[in-house]
Amino acid sequence: MVGMDVEVVRDVASLNPDLLQLPEVSTVVLKENPNIAEQLFSQWLALPDTVKLVKSLVDDAKTGAPLNAFGSSSSTNASGSNPLPSMFPAGSAPPLSPRSTSGSPRFVKRGSNLGPSSLGSPLKVVKDLPREVIPQFYFQNGRPPAYELKEQCLSRINQLYFGRTDGLQIQEFKFVTKEICKLPSFYSGVLFRKIDVGCTGIVSRDALIDFWVNGNMMTMDTATQIYAILKHPDRCYLIQEDFKPVLRELLTSHPGLEFLQSTPEFQERYAETVIYRIFYYMNRSGNGHLTLRELKRGNLIAAMQHADEEDDINKVLRYFSYEHFYVIYCKFWELDTDHDFLIDKQNLIRYGNHALTYRIVDRIFSQVPRKFTSKVEGKMGYEDFVYFILSEEDKSAEPSLEFWFKCIDLDGNGILTRNEMQFFYEEQLHRMECMSQEPVLFEDILCQMIDMIGPENDSYFTLRDLKHSKLSGNIFNILFNLNKFMAFETRDPFLIRQEREEPTLTEWDRFARREYIRLSMEEDGEDASNGSGDVWDESLEAPF
Repeated sequence: MVGMDVEVVRDVASLNPDLLQLPEVSTVVLKENPNIAEQLFSQWLALPDTVKLVKSLVDDAKTGAPLNAFGSSSSTNASGSNPLPSMFPAGSAPPLSPRSTSGSPRFVKRGSNLGPSSLGSPLKVVKDLPREVIPQFYFQNGRPPAYELKEQCLSRINQLYFGRTDGLQIQEFKFVTKEICKLPSFYSGVLFRKIDVGCTGIVSRDALIDFWVNGNMMTMDTATQIYAILKHPDRCYLIQEDFKPVLRELLTSHPGLEFLQSTPEFQERYAETVIYRIFYYMNRSGNGHLTLRELKRGNLIAAMQHADEEDDINKVLRYFSYEHFYVIYCKFWELDTDHDFLIDKQNLIRYGNHALTYRIVDRIFSQVPRKFTSKVEGKMGYEDFVYFILSEEDKSAEPSLEFWFKCIDLDGNGILTRNEMQFFYEEQLHRMECMSQEPVLFEDILCQMIDMIGPENDSYFTLRDLKHSKLSGNIFNILFNLNKFMAFETRDPFLIRQEREEPTLTEWDRFARREYIRLSMEEDGEDASNGSGDVWDESLEAPF
């Protein structure tokens, strides 16, 4: 068999036109020797009739005449002779594909004068199809406003600027901010300075239109508008400093904060506290860079609009309540005995009437759950305390769960094991024994915690397990806050009724309300004693 194949290959070199019909060369030989087909094709190209056909096609292409691969009118073989020798014996050729009944024929009979125009080129069909117009969906500078919306806004701007050819000053700009831009009124100053790039003290009609209308600001959602107004041009995020101008204007314009104008030092503290609370809840990455996505996911915009509409700032429980600030600051003041605006471990251990264990306080000061912003080694500053108290008093919030989870996760592997939880509970058990209370063994409390959380794996807790349970905060109280642990065990009926009557309030809201009442009663008592003529040291006076 091999010898025959070699002989066939040797004979290919001497092929002539008569050998192109080779009935004796089987398909098996062609498959086993594919180079035979290539040599046959080369032999066919060398035929005189093939050379004439190719030359004719090239000449037609140069002159622009219609091409006919099966022979043209100028071809010497147009008389009907077949220039293409058959590859198959007579009667053994496979049938051609049937003609399509709906379209043009796929093959043209040789010698016909049909040009390419009658072949029904598929390219021509595609070209003739109507093109679907896809509307533009991305705009680099924001989506342009609709014509009706734009004309309505321009009409209102023209009415506002009628008779004011010089423009508007900053005290007159609040109406523009609230009624035309639909932003909280305390954004008036920062918006005015954003448009008044040259610091002329005047915003003209054309400058307002160029920024708000032509800049496509009016088509953005409120979060994106605020983000664009507050953001520094060189940054793609917001920092705490970006919110300070807004808080300063809120303090000077809101009727619920007028009483603070005589104490500017506490105005600054209030503004700082609001900003710390915003970043605590909104900046989930904890890097101090508030992104547009985080801003949209939070409830800050709704809280700002509520603060702008509500005269009683204490009813704005999210971020802006003065009573909440009062509680936070007074708690810090109580612990900061030397009033150096710093708190150490011994100060923090007194929080909540010594509610926390030494082990959890050590863990907080290890700065594993959160790096302190304080520059003093071994002490936390006011911002650090704000993060602590919000986490301690509302353990159901996600930032709080993440904070305490990192505290308990000693090896940082993302799970809370039996040994890690037992390490913190041991001190709780010792404190119960010292207080002559009936101790609860860890094995029993572990079963209770598993029933409360329902983890995917009973051997450990993950952060995902805790976030899926409404009772997760009690896990941490069990491990390191004895007072709240005992309150949970006894289940005070007053607290249960309060939760049912006001389900929208968070644990932090209820805590802040109770503490504000207590602190205000204590201050009223101090004022009464001071009025009796007693002499006391002014350095020990409460901040308010």
